[in-house]
Amino acid sequence: MKAWSILQRHYDPSSELFERLVIHSVLVARKAREIAERCFEREPGAAIDLDFLVEAALLHDIGIKGCNAPEILCTGTEPYIRHGVLGRKILEDEGLPRHALVCERHTGAGITMEEVVLQNLPIPPRDYLPISIEEKIICVADKFFSKDRDKIWKEKSSRKIEKSLGKYGPAVLERWQKLRREVLGD
Repeated sequence: MKAWSILQRHYDPSSELFERLVIHSVLVARKAREIAERCFEREPGAAIDLDFLVEAALLHDIGIKGCNAPEILCTGTEPYIRHGVLGRKILEDEGLPRHALVCERHTGAGITMEEVVLQNLPIPPRDYLPISIEEKIICVADKFFSKDRDKIWKEKSSRKIEKSLGKYGPAVLERWQKLRREVLGD
């Protein structure tokens, strides 16, 4: 699969960071596929590109290496919120513009341009909201798994996700709940 060779070009395959990134990404890809299969059950013939979904889920966090997040072994210099922007650049350079947009749009429940400006976030002022069904599914699937060493294998509950996202305000929580209902159907 193309995703593996791309990850190996950008990360040392013998590093603990690579191992952690791969574990997280595989768990997210598996969850994304489960969500897509539930979507097909609810709506047979739903327009979800499963091959793209899995590959994009495997690559969604490729930008973390450029971030300063020592708790997850990232020793870069950028704030973690920039990992999506950094990942977009990597995947655009790889010739994968659709995958690149998944990187940029999966953070939190998406980020609005208004939030970027009002909170003075260190990312270009534009919307970072998932648009395609695949982007939405990956955004949701990602929230169920941490990259923290002690929690990496444990799937988070919906309640825990809501509590975490609720810290960013009622608009973010409402956006998450809407996104979650749309892709999970509950």
